Amino acid sequence: MKKLIAAAAAFVTVLATPALAQVYPSHPVILIVPNPPGGPTDALARIFSERMRAFLGQPVIVENVTGASGIISIRRVVRAAPDGYTLSFGNIASHVFASLVSRRDYDVLEDLSPVGLLTISPMWMLATRALPAGNIRELIGWLKANPGKATAGHVGAGSPAHLCGLYFQKQTGTSFVFASYRGAGPIMQDLIAGQIDLACLEASASRPYVESDKLRAFAVMAKSRWAPAPDVPTIDEAGVQGLYIPFWHGLWAPKATPPDVIGKLNAAIVATLAEPAVRARLIGLGQEIPPHEQQTPEALSTFHKAEVAKWEPIIRAANIAPE
Repeated sequence: MKKLIAAAAAFVTVLATPALAQVYPSHPVILIVPNPPGGPTDALARIFSERMRAFLGQPVIVENVTGASGIISIRRVVRAAPDGYTLSFGNIASHVFASLVSRRDYDVLEDLSPVGLLTISPMWMLATRALPAGNIRELIGWLKANPGKATAGHVGAGSPAHLCGLYFQKQTGTSFVFASYRGAGPIMQDLIAGQIDLACLEASASRPYVESDKLRAFAVMAKSRWAPAPDVPTIDEAGVQGLYIPFWHGLWAPKATPPDVIGKLNAAIVATLAEPAVRARLIGLGQEIPPHEQQTPEALSTFHKAEVAKWEPIIRAANIAPE
């Protein structure tokens, strides 16, 4: 009888061993995206999912989980098993601004494991062509001479456009009124029509309107000029020092995901960003690719913490509450 029990136990062990030794990934990976299909973030997620599939050997499926400016999507990942099969694809709006403005039951820095920084696109200050200012210095002068007269569009309290506007006001000593919209598309329509005066938007998404001369771009909120629009000065060159707002995207896994899994995911990202065809697509979309040393999990962790530390006091001082 004892021999039978021992044999049975050994048989079970043999059956269980392959499962325990299963190499990651052994089934599809889900990429949780906080934005609806068709937008810039969704487009980037699909580029990465397509190429990561080739490097991981399993499908990487994009799942759009919208609502609460990204809070719902992040919560989904925070509560997922830390096995590398549910990942959070997000940006400064979802993983910094919304996580500082909205009520949440997680800590964006403590409850996620960084995988890698993906892309960076600058924001820039746009204006209707009718505004009587030809450059950023003239804009600041006009705003100071006409306090509270101009209107700036944004897509909700605590959104990148809103915080960019608040930051601009603080750094320049100007004031203007904010108008909330449901999306960047309606903002640009009203800017073109002259219904509002200003907006600080992601450059890659609004570039066609500047290239077609429907809107004026005063400056990019970055240290260096943006390659797709080399004639637009940096905010430093325009006379406002240090007003930098990179619109960046990153990838995270749940807290306590094994280091070897994080390593495989990061390797897939690094390999994806190194592919000439992918780089060409990203650059064509107006995205900048971070240097190799900034593509590590540790680099994203450091960068993410710095962004939260930078924006938290600005948000608290503005007493921003979710709409």
